[in-house]
Amino acid sequence: MTLSRRSLLAQAGVLPLSAHAFAASAATPGRLIVVFLRGAVDGLNVVVPYSDHDYAIARPTIAIAPPGAVGGALDLDGTFGLHPSLASLMPLWTERKLAFVHAMGSPDPSRSHFDAQDNMETGTPGAKTTGDGWMNRLIGVLPAPHKVTDAIAFGPTMPRILSGKQPAGTVPNGRGAGAQTPLDRPLINAAFDRLYTGDDALSHAYRDGLAAHKQVVAELQGEMMQADNGAPSSAGFPSDAGRMATLMRQDPSLKLGFFALGGWDTHVNQGGADGQLDQRLKPLGDGLVALARDLGPVFDETVIVVMSEFGRTVHENGNRGTDHGHGNVMWVLGGRVAGGRVYGAWPGLALEQLYEGRDLAVTTDFRTALSAVLMHHLGVTSTQLAEIFPGHTPTSGDLSSLIAA
Repeated sequence: MTLSRRSLLAQAGVLPLSAHAFAASAATPGRLIVVFLRGAVDGLNVVVPYSDHDYAIARPTIAIAPPGAVGGALDLDGTFGLHPSLASLMPLWTERKLAFVHAMGSPDPSRSHFDAQDNMETGTPGAKTTGDGWMNRLIGVLPAPHKVTDAIAFGPTMPRILSGKQPAGTVPNGRGAGAQTPLDRPLINAAFDRLYTGDDALSHAYRDGLAAHKQVVAELQGEMMQADNGAPSSAGFPSDAGRMATLMRQDPSLKLGFFALGGWDTHVNQGGADGQLDQRLKPLGDGLVALARDLGPVFDETVIVVMSEFGRTVHENGNRGTDHGHGNVMWVLGGRVAGGRVYGAWPGLALEQLYEGRDLAVTTDFRTALSAVLMHHLGVTSTQLAEIFPGHTPTSGDLSSLIAA
């Protein structure tokens, strides 16, 4: 099969999404990392509404027990508790560097993973023609000076959330993070250099992308050389989180980061305090702790948001799992987060309070929660916010205090 020149560059991992660099202005006041849990994590078993009488009734085999019981939730505020596998996050909660926004989600009713993820990544629920992601639009309003490495996604391909006219870079997950691409081979690199010497858009894209790739690999090599006698760190989110922390510490221009983690579609044998969900939550929690720790002083200027496309049904199904739902929980942690609090209006889990009689209702639009972070942490203005989330007017509510002054 014959590949186009653009396809070859994309496979080599050096083609950014635009041939043009950013315009210049002042330095950004903070950093933002988004962790997207693809597959719809069960927010009701992550931040457990143990005080809601209907919670345990709806989940006879998978409910997390109340605090104090064997395998019980870790008490947060007397109303909600944290899944016990996330115990490593409790110091951040105690230090008020971790908060949650419950009953959060999209106004779009779709229970399709693809559509719901697209809604959250474009920031325009229900609008299928949006061509770019909200984080890409965010790049365009952030202050400069800019580099092509201002935004980095960990993963094999550019995610929808960072797609658009602004350039962004990608880093392979796990052991592939520092691996050579075909363009790292001198003969191939020289051939492509000769091919893309012009002033056209694709030549600019090649040169910008190659520069970003070389910079990222160089910054990661030092960390990799110290682990396992030069071998990369072990695969998984904790090691990738450590790499992101390394990049952010070493490069002040790196303002935005993105991770996508799969495996959250727990229709069968989800488990309660242990089981499938537990096995996925523990490395996630450990990775977030590693990210906070390894960022060092940079953590004070960083906000990390964990989100998923929708929640899961309130009632467990016949396979001891849960099906596609609606409302969910957003995690927000960082040095400037006003944590130690569960934000959002709790709608309750009684049958008459459920969305379509089956799901946790959404009382906070995900764009409203993100807007609070963007405005109060990154200094985004209301005019710029309208560019990032067109057609949406956030309502402040208790989220106006999510980020400390």
